[in-house]
Amino acid sequence: MAEGQRILVVDDEAELRDLLVAYLADYGFRVEGCGSGAEMDKRLAGGTVELVLLDLGLPGEDGFSIARRLRALPGGGPAIIMITGAGTVVDRVVGLEVGADDYVPKPFDYRELLARVRAVLRRAAAKPAVKPGSEELVFGPWRLDIGARTLTRDDGNAVVLTAMEFDLLAALAKRPNRVLTRDQLLDLSTSAAASAAAEPFDRAIDVRITRLRRKVEADPGRPRFIRTVRGTGYMFTPGGGE
Repeated sequence: MAEGQRILVVDDEAELRDLLVAYLADYGFRVEGCGSGAEMDKRLAGGTVELVLLDLGLPGEDGFSIARRLRALPGGGPAIIMITGAGTVVDRVVGLEVGADDYVPKPFDYRELLARVRAVLRRAAAKPAVKPGSEELVFGPWRLDIGARTLTRDDGNAVVLTAMEFDLLAALAKRPNRVLTRDQLLDLSTSAAASAAAEPFDRAIDVRITRLRRKVEADPGRPRFIRTVRGTGYMFTPGGGE
Protein backbone atom coordinates (compact mmCIF):
# COMPACT_ATOMS: atom_id res chain seq x y z
CA MET A 1 0.00 0.00 0.00
CA ALA A 2 1.44 3.34 -1.04
CA GLU A 3 2.01 5.71 1.84
CA GLY A 4 0.72 9.26 1.87
CA GLN A 5 -2.49 8.57 -0.06
CA ARG A 6 -4.86 11.50 0.38
CA ILE A 7 -8.21 10.88 2.07
CA LEU A 8 -11.06 13.30 2.79
CA VAL A 9 -13.41 12.61 5.71
CA VAL A 10 -16.71 14.33 4.96
CA ASP A 11 -18.89 14.29 8.10
CA ASP A 12 -20.73 17.03 9.97
CA GLU A 13 -20.06 15.37 13.36
CA ALA A 14 -16.90 17.24 14.34
CA GLU A 15 -15.83 14.82 17.08
CA LEU A 16 -16.11 11.72 14.90
CA ARG A 17 -14.50 13.52 11.96
CA ASP A 18 -11.50 14.54 14.06
CA LEU A 19 -11.12 11.02 15.47
CA LEU A 20 -11.14 9.52 11.97
CA VAL A 21 -8.61 12.05 10.71
CA ALA A 22 -6.25 11.31 13.59
CA TYR A 23 -6.69 7.53 13.41
CA LEU A 24 -6.02 7.22 9.68
CA ALA A 25 -3.14 9.70 9.83
CA ASP A 26 -1.44 7.36 12.31
CA TYR A 27 -1.31 4.77 9.52
CA GLY A 28 0.48 7.02 7.06
CA PHE A 29 -2.43 8.53 5.15
CA ARG A 30 -2.76 12.24 4.44
CA VAL A 31 -6.18 12.94 5.90
CA GLU A 32 -8.29 16.09 5.88
CA GLY A 33 -11.68 16.71 7.46
CA CYS A 34 -14.64 18.41 5.78
CA GLY A 35 -17.96 19.35 7.35
CA SER A 36 -19.94 19.65 4.13
CA GLY A 37 -19.98 19.00 0.40
CA ALA A 38 -18.95 22.59 -0.29
CA GLU A 39 -15.88 22.25 1.92
CA MET A 40 -15.06 18.95 0.21
CA ASP A 41 -15.16 20.68 -3.18
CA LYS A 42 -12.56 23.19 -2.02
CA ARG A 43 -10.28 20.40 -0.82
CA LEU A 44 -10.69 18.49 -4.08
CA ALA A 45 -9.51 21.56 -5.96
CA GLY A 46 -6.25 21.38 -4.01
CA GLY A 47 -4.97 18.20 -5.65
CA THR A 48 -5.55 14.50 -6.17
CA VAL A 49 -7.70 12.66 -3.62
CA GLU A 50 -7.66 8.85 -3.63
CA LEU A 51 -10.58 8.22 -1.25
CA VAL A 52 -13.55 10.04 0.28
CA LEU A 53 -15.14 8.76 3.50
CA LEU A 54 -18.61 10.18 3.05
CA ASP A 55 -21.39 10.56 5.62
CA LEU A 56 -24.87 10.02 4.24
CA GLY A 57 -26.84 12.39 6.47
CA LEU A 58 -25.07 15.67 5.82
CA PRO A 59 -26.97 18.95 6.18
CA GLY A 60 -27.77 20.59 2.86
CA GLU A 61 -26.44 18.37 0.08
CA ASP A 62 -26.65 14.75 1.26
CA GLY A 63 -24.18 11.94 0.69
CA PHE A 64 -26.13 10.39 -2.19
CA SER A 65 -26.00 13.63 -4.18
CA ILE A 66 -22.31 14.14 -3.41
CA ALA A 67 -21.48 10.57 -4.49
CA ARG A 68 -23.23 11.14 -7.83
CA ARG A 69 -21.18 14.32 -8.39
CA LEU A 70 -17.93 12.56 -7.53
CA ARG A 71 -18.68 9.75 -9.97
CA ALA A 72 -19.26 12.36 -12.72
CA LEU A 73 -15.68 13.69 -12.34
CA PRO A 74 -13.07 12.76 -14.99
CA GLY A 75 -11.99 9.16 -14.54
CA GLY A 76 -14.87 8.50 -12.17
CA GLY A 77 -13.40 10.56 -9.34
CA PRO A 78 -11.95 9.18 -6.09
CA ALA A 79 -13.02 5.96 -4.41
CA ILE A 80 -15.94 6.37 -1.99
CA ILE A 81 -16.77 4.67 1.29
CA MET A 82 -20.11 5.75 2.75
CA ILE A 83 -20.19 6.00 6.54
CA THR A 84 -23.63 6.54 8.02
CA GLY A 85 -25.99 5.81 10.85
CA ALA A 86 -28.58 4.57 8.36
CA GLY A 87 -27.86 0.87 8.17
CA THR A 88 -30.86 -0.45 6.26
CA VAL A 89 -30.45 -2.66 3.21
CA VAL A 90 -32.25 -0.06 1.08
CA ASP A 91 -29.79 2.68 2.05
CA ARG A 92 -26.85 0.37 1.42
CA VAL A 93 -28.09 -0.64 -2.02
CA VAL A 94 -28.89 2.96 -3.01
CA GLY A 95 -25.46 4.04 -1.83
CA LEU A 96 -23.78 1.41 -3.97
CA GLU A 97 -26.01 2.23 -6.94
CA VAL A 98 -24.97 5.90 -6.93
CA GLY A 99 -21.32 4.88 -7.02
CA ALA A 100 -20.01 4.10 -3.54
CA ASP A 101 -17.26 1.47 -3.43
CA ASP A 102 -18.16 0.31 0.07
CA TYR A 103 -20.58 1.08 2.89
CA VAL A 104 -19.90 1.07 6.66
CA PRO A 105 -22.78 1.67 9.13
CA LYS A 106 -22.22 3.47 12.43
CA PRO A 107 -21.12 2.49 14.99
CA PHE A 108 -18.12 0.73 13.47
CA ASP A 109 -14.88 -0.80 14.63
CA TYR A 110 -11.92 1.37 13.63
CA ARG A 111 -9.82 -1.66 12.72
CA GLU A 112 -12.54 -2.89 10.36
CA LEU A 113 -12.79 0.56 8.80
CA LEU A 114 -9.02 0.63 8.26
CA ALA A 115 -9.19 -2.77 6.57
CA ARG A 116 -11.97 -1.56 4.29
CA VAL A 117 -10.04 1.63 3.45
CA ARG A 118 -6.99 -0.40 2.48
CA ALA A 119 -9.07 -2.86 0.44
CA VAL A 120 -10.87 -0.12 -1.50
CA LEU A 121 -7.60 1.69 -2.23
CA ARG A 122 -6.00 -1.56 -3.33
CA ARG A 123 -8.88 -2.27 -5.73
CA ALA A 124 -8.80 1.29 -7.07
CA ALA A 125 -5.09 0.91 -7.87
CA ALA A 126 -5.84 -2.27 -9.83
CA LYS A 127 -8.04 -0.73 -12.51
CA PRO A 128 -7.59 -2.42 -15.87
CA ALA A 129 -5.06 -0.96 -18.27
CA VAL A 130 -6.50 0.94 -21.22
CA LYS A 131 -4.39 1.22 -24.35
CA PRO A 132 -4.09 4.87 -25.55
CA GLY A 133 -6.36 5.64 -28.51
CA SER A 134 -8.21 2.33 -28.19
CA GLU A 135 -11.05 0.70 -26.33
CA GLU A 136 -9.04 -2.25 -25.05
CA LEU A 137 -9.25 -3.29 -21.42
CA VAL A 138 -6.61 -5.65 -20.04
CA PHE A 139 -7.20 -7.79 -16.94
CA GLY A 140 -5.30 -10.88 -15.87
CA PRO A 141 -4.44 -12.87 -19.02
CA TRP A 142 -7.30 -11.27 -20.96
CA ARG A 143 -7.61 -8.44 -23.49
CA LEU A 144 -11.15 -7.16 -24.05
CA ASP A 145 -11.47 -5.09 -27.24
CA ILE A 146 -14.68 -3.08 -26.94
CA GLY A 147 -14.62 -1.79 -30.51
CA ALA A 148 -13.87 -5.15 -32.15
CA ARG A 149 -16.06 -7.01 -29.60
CA THR A 150 -13.41 -9.66 -28.99
CA LEU A 151 -11.91 -11.33 -25.93
CA THR A 152 -8.37 -12.70 -26.37
CA ARG A 153 -5.95 -14.46 -24.03
CA ASP A 154 -2.36 -13.29 -23.75
CA ASP A 155 -1.35 -16.38 -25.74
CA GLY A 156 -3.34 -15.06 -28.73
CA ASN A 157 -6.26 -17.48 -28.45
CA ALA A 158 -9.69 -15.87 -28.80
CA VAL A 159 -12.72 -16.89 -26.73
CA VAL A 160 -16.12 -16.92 -28.39
CA LEU A 161 -18.70 -14.83 -26.51
CA THR A 162 -22.35 -14.44 -27.36
CA ALA A 163 -23.58 -10.87 -27.85
CA MET A 164 -25.25 -11.00 -24.45
CA GLU A 165 -22.11 -12.30 -22.74
CA PHE A 166 -19.92 -9.67 -24.37
CA ASP A 167 -22.27 -6.80 -23.41
CA LEU A 168 -22.40 -8.01 -19.82
CA LEU A 169 -18.61 -8.43 -19.55
CA ALA A 170 -18.05 -4.98 -21.09
CA ALA A 171 -20.53 -3.41 -18.65
CA LEU A 172 -18.62 -4.93 -15.73
CA ALA A 173 -15.12 -4.23 -17.07
CA LYS A 174 -15.86 -0.56 -17.71
CA ARG A 175 -16.79 -0.13 -14.04
CA PRO A 176 -14.05 -1.94 -12.13
CA ASN A 177 -14.20 -2.40 -8.37
CA ARG A 178 -17.78 -1.14 -8.16
CA VAL A 179 -20.69 -3.19 -6.92
CA LEU A 180 -23.37 -3.35 -9.62
CA THR A 181 -26.89 -4.57 -8.89
CA ARG A 182 -28.73 -6.91 -11.22
CA ASP A 183 -30.99 -4.00 -12.23
CA GLN A 184 -27.96 -1.93 -13.21
CA LEU A 185 -26.42 -4.77 -15.18
CA LEU A 186 -29.66 -5.34 -17.07
CA ASP A 187 -29.77 -1.64 -17.97
CA LEU A 188 -26.07 -1.43 -18.89
CA SER A 189 -25.94 -4.56 -21.04
CA THR A 190 -28.38 -3.93 -23.87
CA SER A 191 -28.57 -7.47 -25.18
CA ALA A 192 -29.14 -8.90 -21.73
CA ALA A 193 -31.90 -6.38 -21.06
CA ALA A 194 -33.59 -7.10 -24.36
CA SER A 195 -33.76 -10.81 -23.59
CA ALA A 196 -34.50 -10.59 -19.86
CA ALA A 197 -38.14 -11.51 -20.49
CA ALA A 198 -37.00 -14.91 -21.74
CA GLU A 199 -35.94 -15.91 -18.21
CA PRO A 200 -37.19 -15.15 -14.68
CA PHE A 201 -35.83 -11.74 -13.63
CA ASP A 202 -33.79 -13.05 -10.72
CA ARG A 203 -32.03 -15.51 -13.02
CA ALA A 204 -31.49 -13.39 -16.16
CA ILE A 205 -28.16 -11.93 -15.03
CA ASP A 206 -27.12 -14.83 -12.78
CA VAL A 207 -27.24 -17.34 -15.64
CA ARG A 208 -25.09 -15.10 -17.86
CA ILE A 209 -22.60 -14.51 -15.06
CA THR A 210 -22.25 -18.27 -14.63
CA ARG A 211 -21.56 -18.69 -18.36
CA LEU A 212 -18.99 -15.87 -18.35
CA ARG A 213 -17.17 -17.34 -15.39
CA ARG A 214 -16.79 -20.64 -17.23
CA LYS A 215 -14.99 -18.75 -19.98
CA VAL A 216 -12.79 -16.25 -18.11
CA GLU A 217 -12.13 -17.79 -14.69
CA ALA A 218 -9.46 -20.43 -14.09
CA ASP A 219 -11.74 -21.87 -11.39
CA PRO A 220 -15.39 -20.80 -11.96
CA GLY A 221 -16.28 -22.06 -8.49
CA ARG A 222 -13.80 -19.60 -6.96
CA PRO A 223 -14.02 -16.55 -9.25
CA ARG A 224 -11.27 -13.95 -9.14
CA PHE A 225 -12.53 -11.41 -11.68
CA ILE A 226 -16.33 -11.52 -11.47
CA ARG A 227 -17.14 -11.63 -7.78
CA THR A 228 -20.50 -12.04 -6.07
CA VAL A 229 -21.55 -9.44 -3.48
CA ARG A 230 -24.19 -11.25 -1.48
CA GLY A 231 -27.58 -9.62 -1.38
CA THR A 232 -26.56 -6.91 -3.84
CA GLY A 233 -25.04 -8.02 -7.16
CA TYR A 234 -21.60 -8.41 -8.71
CA MET A 235 -18.24 -6.64 -8.80
CA PHE A 236 -15.52 -6.84 -11.45
CA THR A 237 -12.01 -6.98 -9.91
CA PRO A 238 -9.41 -6.66 -12.68
CA GLY A 239 -6.58 -7.43 -10.28
CA GLY A 240 -8.10 -10.82 -9.56
CA GLY A 241 -8.91 -9.88 -5.98
CA GLU A 242 -5.25 -9.78 -5.01
